[in-house]
Amino acid sequence: MKKFSLVFLSAILFVSAFFAGSASPAAAKEAKILEFDTMVGVPRPYTGSANAIRNINGGGLPWVVASAHGELTVSGKLEVEVQGLLIDPNDPAAIAAGRAGTNPSPTFKAVVSCLSKDEAGTTATVVNIVTASFPADAAGNSKIEAQVNLPSPCIAPIIFVTSGAGTGTGSWFVATGN
Repeated sequence: MKKFSLVFLSAILFVSAFFAGSASPAAAKEAKILEFDTMVGVPRPYTGSANAIRNINGGGLPWVVASAHGELTVSGKLEVEVQGLLIDPNDPAAIAAGRAGTNPSPTFKAVVSCLSKDEAGTTATVVNIVTASFPADAAGNSKIEAQVNLPSPCIAPIIFVTSGAGTGTGSWFVATGN
């Protein structure tokens, strides 16, 4: 009887360990602030500084994107993948400049833009968090994976993909939206 109890107890412990181990990845899944399957390129009215969004200028010419998706978690893990991020091939100014349908930027950055508050908690602010530069190919494909320090609170986040050169936010080429 004692031998049977030990075998039975061992079997229960083995099965419990197996199921506990298989449940942990699901339990460890982190909450998302934002998940998206679409982004919108810079339309003509938003090019340059005339209609900057959250203090970020649009690219100098209109841009389009074939596909984009990504997510932002509560801990600030950011993933963005774009494919076919190019200067609008149908824009007359881009055609005249000989840049239509091209990606002249060898790198992209991501910017997470949040509405937040100042340190005193009395004034609304815009906080733009910029990632490092990530490689982009001539076809406008890039994958951005970064850890960002989000303000608290981070209200109404917008994710931008911007020019990768230089310091600061750069000019945006696509943003979350449709």
